Amino acid sequence: MKRLMILAMMLIMASAIVFAMGQDEEPAQGQASAGTMTPEATDKLVVYSPNSDGLLNATIPAFEEMYGVEVEVISAGTGEVFKRLEGEQNNPYADVAFGGAYATYMNSPELFQDYVSANDGKVMAPYRNTSGYITPYVLDGSIILVNKSLIGNIEVKGYRDLLNPALKGKIVSANPSASSSAYAHLTNMLNAIGNGDYESQEAWDFVVDLFTNTVVIDSSSSVWKGVRDGEYTVGLSYEDPSVQLVRDGADVEVIYMEEGVVYLPAGSAIVKDCENLVNAQRFIDFITSPQIQNAYGTTVTNRPVMAGVATPSYMTPVEEINIIEEDMAYVTDNKQALRDKFKDIYVDIQG
Repeated sequence: MKRLMILAMMLIMASAIVFAMGQDEEPAQGQASAGTMTPEATDKLVVYSPNSDGLLNATIPAFEEMYGVEVEVISAGTGEVFKRLEGEQNNPYADVAFGGAYATYMNSPELFQDYVSANDGKVMAPYRNTSGYITPYVLDGSIILVNKSLIGNIEVKGYRDLLNPALKGKIVSANPSASSSAYAHLTNMLNAIGNGDYESQEAWDFVVDLFTNTVVIDSSSSVWKGVRDGEYTVGLSYEDPSVQLVRDGADVEVIYMEEGVVYLPAGSAIVKDCENLVNAQRFIDFITSPQIQNAYGTTVTNRPVMAGVATPSYMTPVEEINIIEEDMAYVTDNKQALRDKFKDIYVDIQG
């Protein structure tokens, strides 16, 4: 009887220990590389980011509060971030790269390690993590920005409406040969007019016709500022700053091209061999969580990647936009060739 009592007590103690361990377990994490040992959590995270203050402020303090960690943010342009990551490849200081064009991450897989967010299945299908290491978290799309006072009774619903002779010299664009947002517009129109064929002669003929009507300037920010200030009637711009103008009461309207709008995701990824891996994984899960995706949708002008997230009244619901998918591999691999072709076309137009 004594032995049975001892055995029963041992079983009760073992059960209590297992229960206690279960209570301390982390929330469900995403998928890391197979065969790796479970790392220990630390109290720090280092983030390299080209993101705006608004996006960082909507993310970093909430993450620190949730996990009780100190986040060191080093802000720099995308080019500088990746240059630094390359230089530190053998002894990384950063744990996470947070922001920058998806294509830039595609070109540097050696800098990052595989991880798929636990929330990946809730992301809109075209923007899920198919690379194994790049996590999209917000989107930015090409749009047409119209000055409502200057447009008069001219109807603009899409790209083809910009061929209207009445708009000649009143349309502004940055140079696709130098500006990333203008290049995104170029590939968007090739995609939309060419029905997915970026080499379509019809699409390139359209580019000739449109840019015959268009003033090309150096700065992408000067495009939306020029439309806002009444220097131009129409601008080929992008959603984030344009929606900010609407939010702030500017006399402008954002037009989502009826031929189709391409949304390009911003990327984030865990740095290979980083020091604070657990917090890096937590961060990737955090920026794709319903909590933060809703914050992006309602407090900043970056469009969330998660399906079903609310957006403010000044931002058109995604369900009302004709979204078309970009062949990101093609436009990345052929970037210089497409830019060179545009440059030749524009020189001919100017000649």
